[in-house]
Amino acid sequence: MARRNARSPGSASPAAASPGSTAALRTANQQRVLDVLRGGPSARHTQAELARLTGLAPATVSNIVRELAGTGLVETEAGSGRRGSSVWISRSAGLVAGVDFGHSHVAVAVGDLTGEIIAEERQALEPTHAYDDSLKLAAALLTGLAAGHAPVLRVGMGVPAPISGGVVRAAGILPGWHNVDSLAAAEDAFGTPVDVENDANLGALAEHRQGVAQGHSSSVFVKLSSGVGAGIVLDGRIYHGASGTAGELGHLTLDEQGPPCRCGGRGCLEAYTSTANVLAMLSGQHPGADFDDVVALARDGDASSRRALEDAGLHLGWGLAGVVNLLNPDLVVVGGDMARAGELLLESARIGLRRHALDAVALTPVLASELGERASLVGAVLAAAERTQLAVG
Repeated sequence: MARRNARSPGSASPAAASPGSTAALRTANQQRVLDVLRGGPSARHTQAELARLTGLAPATVSNIVRELAGTGLVETEAGSGRRGSSVWISRSAGLVAGVDFGHSHVAVAVGDLTGEIIAEERQALEPTHAYDDSLKLAAALLTGLAAGHAPVLRVGMGVPAPISGGVVRAAGILPGWHNVDSLAAAEDAFGTPVDVENDANLGALAEHRQGVAQGHSSSVFVKLSSGVGAGIVLDGRIYHGASGTAGELGHLTLDEQGPPCRCGGRGCLEAYTSTANVLAMLSGQHPGADFDDVVALARDGDASSRRALEDAGLHLGWGLAGVVNLLNPDLVVVGGDMARAGELLLESARIGLRRHALDAVALTPVLASELGERASLVGAVLAAAERTQLAVG
């Protein structure tokens, strides 16, 4: 991996051009071309398409493509005439990486500068894993995945906890990370710039860019696993809130006299809809069952398992009603471990939503994640790719 201060083909020039200068205009136009190559449904475009999508003159695009190809940032393939040549970002220009920490797992991936994943690996962790040991493991996995490839220029990292200023602000899901400056620790471990996000935010980004929420300007991604969190996309951007902790849907109070929650409150949504709650409800009937066992039992007609999932879904719908009343998103996407229950959970969630939401938003679609358990990891790679500076001076 590239060290934090190392220059690479994707590094910006240290000498910034003066605003309004010819060099500044050239750099801005290069960035417009690179932004098109990194976004949208296709990573390859003809020069004619680049001219149309950027609004630049065809001759300007041709000059930019020639300059970028000379630096190794893009590659070209001859087509019908010069403007029919295909252009794409070269993998030799550098890679990005994604790291997704969960309650009991770490997943690592490397991808190119468009955010396309090249390789990935997932390993189990102890629920009480310490942050430093876990970061060392993630760094070792990343080194192995990136071996033989271009340098890793940036890492996106997700953790299932509120993040403010790079610091983990809750101990419930990741007790070994509480009050840790995860940004500084991760940059030391990976030796490259890191972006740290709540994992639900990264899941929301992934579903918005590549999943079931594509084509929608607003969506809410709800991750239901050991904890409950939400990522909010408004006008095509993740909404972080004033201090970076927006989306803590799991701690919306449904009943002040309800069961205690790990946050110290009572009757939180998480206390009714997490995998731990479902397993606790069924511990008498099905001792030792894990969540996949419960789903299988429910699909085979086991009444207690079906009821547990339905109850969780009804409470989820109740919580979602507050979200859709307030934000009116185009749709809600449900991911995380609980999403593996599919319609056993989602059907009752829609019922709960209709029961508690205003008529105008009561039919907001509630859909399963298209990216499944990989959503946060995919989002981590996309975040790193989108925040990597590629323009050359």
